[in-house]
Amino acid sequence: MRNTVRLVGTSLLTALLAFAPTVCPGQPAVTRAIQFQERIDAQRITRPTSKPYTGDLSIFEEPDRDEKLQIDRVMYILKMKQGSNVADIGAGSGWFTVRAARRVGTNGNVYAVEINRDYLKHIEARAAKEKLSNIHTVLGKEDDPRLPRDSVDAVLILKTYHEIAQPILLLAHLREAMRPGALLGIIDRNGNGKNHGINQEVVIKEAAEAGFSLVDQYDFVKPDGMDYFLVFRVGPGAPSR
Repeated sequence: MRNTVRLVGTSLLTALLAFAPTVCPGQPAVTRAIQFQERIDAQRITRPTSKPYTGDLSIFEEPDRDEKLQIDRVMYILKMKQGSNVADIGAGSGWFTVRAARRVGTNGNVYAVEINRDYLKHIEARAAKEKLSNIHTVLGKEDDPRLPRDSVDAVLILKTYHEIAQPILLLAHLREAMRPGALLGIIDRNGNGKNHGINQEVVIKEAAEAGFSLVDQYDFVKPDGMDYFLVFRVGPGAPSR
């Protein structure tokens, strides 16, 4: 049976007051909380996004997908190795989750993050069938992957960024879950947001607003219908949430 990460939320005001001291330490707590909320509101996007896929998961299981996407190369670039803790954001069928789980081994962990409960159940069943006890499912939110702080060494958002309703907020929360030196990979296709694609310039800009710096970019994922593979790390001086 897979371990499912359950994070207990607090009230909005309590959460704001908890984080607010990092905003402006000499002011009253309520003022700091208001300023923090204003910063959160400023990170909300209004551009179009695609409706999350809810259909047949078999579309992710094409037999030649490993070769087309060069997934081993992707994991190598993101420094996923034995003992690493990895997050798969928008895990879907668990196609990448199980490959990452085999790569990191029993001393590592893979967090499969989804907003679709049925997909998480599918991944749990798949992990049990494939005897991968290092997979942990996480019910995320549209603006928060709900991962433990300082818990992951590498993250991949594969063909999912264009579906994230509040990507800047999600990335900002994700940043707090990443350990020093951790890398974030985003693979997607160009588009206008609502057509199951998002231009890479938009991704780079939004990632920067969330506190990430672009490290490298590749196009070897094109045989799988993607246009870019972007690699980020937490930027210098990124604000604490």
